Amino acid sequence: MLLIVAIVILLILYFRGVFREKHHYQVRNLPPPTVDNFAFTVACLSDSYITAGQVAGFWIEADQIYAARLEAIRKAQKVIQFETYMMTPGRRADEFAAALAERAQAGVRVQLIADNYGSQSMPSGYWQRLQDAGVEIEFFNEFSWRDLTHHLKRNHRKLLLIDQHLVMIGGAGISDEWDGLQTHGSSSPWFDYEIAFEGPLATRLRGIFLQHWMDAGGIADLALDPLVLTSEHEPQVIITPGEDPSYRDSEIRSLYQSLIQSTQYRLWIASPYFLPDPSSRRVLFEAKRRGVDIRILTMGKTCDKPFVHYTSRELYGYLLDGGIEVYEYQKSMMHAKAWLVDDHWVSLGSANFDPRSLFKNDELNISTSEPTVIPEIEAFFQQGFANSYFVNRQDWQRRSFVERLIGQFCLLFFWQL
Repeated sequence: MLLIVAIVILLILYFRGVFREKHHYQVRNLPPPTVDNFAFTVACLSDSYITAGQVAGFWIEADQIYAARLEAIRKAQKVIQFETYMMTPGRRADEFAAALAERAQAGVRVQLIADNYGSQSMPSGYWQRLQDAGVEIEFFNEFSWRDLTHHLKRNHRKLLLIDQHLVMIGGAGISDEWDGLQTHGSSSPWFDYEIAFEGPLATRLRGIFLQHWMDAGGIADLALDPLVLTSEHEPQVIITPGEDPSYRDSEIRSLYQSLIQSTQYRLWIASPYFLPDPSSRRVLFEAKRRGVDIRILTMGKTCDKPFVHYTSRELYGYLLDGGIEVYEYQKSMMHAKAWLVDDHWVSLGSANFDPRSLFKNDELNISTSEPTVIPEIEAFFQQGFANSYFVNRQDWQRRSFVERLIGQFCLLFFWQL
């Protein structure tokens, strides 16, 4: 009996990739972020699109984020397209539904993609009310017995498109969770952001949205929603869609490792679920040895997934030994995903620095060098650091036996976290 159990466990670990050969993707002499061909080089290496756009707004925490989204929705005249991972019943979901329904009844075309797993707590009556108002709804990757493992792939994007010109992305789902409200040990709002862009990138992102719309079973009617080419004489933007990644082919991994290897003096990374794979850890150490100031802003004890927090902490020893600084946010759940590269580029969007975002989920990041957004993101990081616990090795070594046990056990399933 014990032999059978052991064989089953080994098979599970095998198919989960525990014994997978560890690849290190090596690129030398990447151009620094200041040179003209930087964006083109990164886009080529990460299967990304180069387009143009300018920042039209930046908001922090729930009240600002949801107010900005609702204002944009209420101003829509032609089409609203939205996709998200997490939706839960509550005030935020009701406000969102009311705004979408009002615009749909006014003749605006409204399309909503909800991740099937992330929105599973929503009652059927919620969707019915939206559909009765004229909102078109599709669910991403619904469960099917025909392919059980495929159901593990999730749509983690948060993308709002308004009238073919305004784009909003960030980390917040449609949920009261982001308000805090005594959830996960804190009443403070989750630390997150939303950013808006205008310009030609809207057309690119609408094309990416329509790909998901068709994947989910919807029809892309280009007579109703033509993809219009517009002038691109605006600041450069890199769009990295992170579409159906695999261990060997991940656009987000390539983007992140390219940013690490190109940075010259500063790399600040915000990721609540921080579990860099061995190859990514290696390039982080190489950058630190070049003298780069590397700081990680991640979630602390107040979090929605304590087991991920404990697992992440098991990797801190390697980082601290290499001189990489780790900051655990204390006020509430830290949910932001952001990269600041020197004083020149930022990468923002839905992707964490973990195996699920790099190798499992459909993600979406936008990277830009527009000067106006750099100080906004720098101030966001400084606010995060100021409200964080700076991890030192002595305290880390004194973590409890239970925390160590949970972390070590979950590391067995590293590639699924």
